[in-house]
Amino acid sequence: MKRHRSTFDPSNPAPYELSRSRVENFVRCPACFYLQQVKGVPFPSIPGFNINEATDVLLKRDFDKYRGGPDTHPFLKKNGMNHLIPFEHEDFEKWTQSMHFGAEGRMNTVHEESNIKLGGGLDDVWLNRKTNELHIVDYKSTSQKSPNKEITLDDYWKAGYKRQMDMYVWVMRRKGFSISSIGYFLYCDGDRFSDYDFLNSDNAIMRFKMSLIPYQVETSWIEPTLQKINKCLHQSNTPQHAENCEYGGFLDALKLERRS
Repeated sequence: MKRHRSTFDPSNPAPYELSRSRVENFVRCPACFYLQQVKGVPFPSIPGFNINEATDVLLKRDFDKYRGGPDTHPFLKKNGMNHLIPFEHEDFEKWTQSMHFGAEGRMNTVHEESNIKLGGGLDDVWLNRKTNELHIVDYKSTSQKSPNKEITLDDYWKAGYKRQMDMYVWVMRRKGFSISSIGYFLYCDGDRFSDYDFLNSDNAIMRFKMSLIPYQVETSWIEPTLQKINKCLHQSNTPQHAENCEYGGFLDALKLERRS
């Protein structure tokens, strides 16, 4: 059966593939989601965050040295988490490949009631040797603009980070793994305030303050949302933009301008 991805085709019976970011688009604004997935309107693009991607690569490279081993990373030891070790699995590398999430063996699951295949790309998974459960781990990078400010998940725009974690836990549970209700956000905070030499004769080295933030996942919203997405995909008219959608506000202002 031909895979069902990109623009939605109601005549294709295959499960429609949606990444967690596309589901997030729907949560933020059903109209933007509909225009992109049903009408094929390209979403405004932004440059990639290459520095963030680099910290992800470096963190994974460090944790890979301890993956599945008897010992754990010194960072976890120092934080009193000797019982957590990077999880080893034959499909782990496939789970991290977000661009190919819909393929066989990747991090995805089919929700039969909505006929949606939901997936994404994990950053990391840690095994809890006390409980034998797995913890989903998401790497984040930032640089605080105020000294000594604690990193939290309280900022309104971090709700999307939480939903991302919720979806990853939900998918992995449906793949048959015992996943803890506690996920972790590992934050790299570029230090712009400490007194240290950034540039030397050959290169520049930025220091990062590290924070490990536990998060209690909430997955009850996911299945009802997938049902709403299915309904949205099959409707004939574009839904209303969300009240706080910046794109919708821009289009409304443009319409008013053209009428004047």
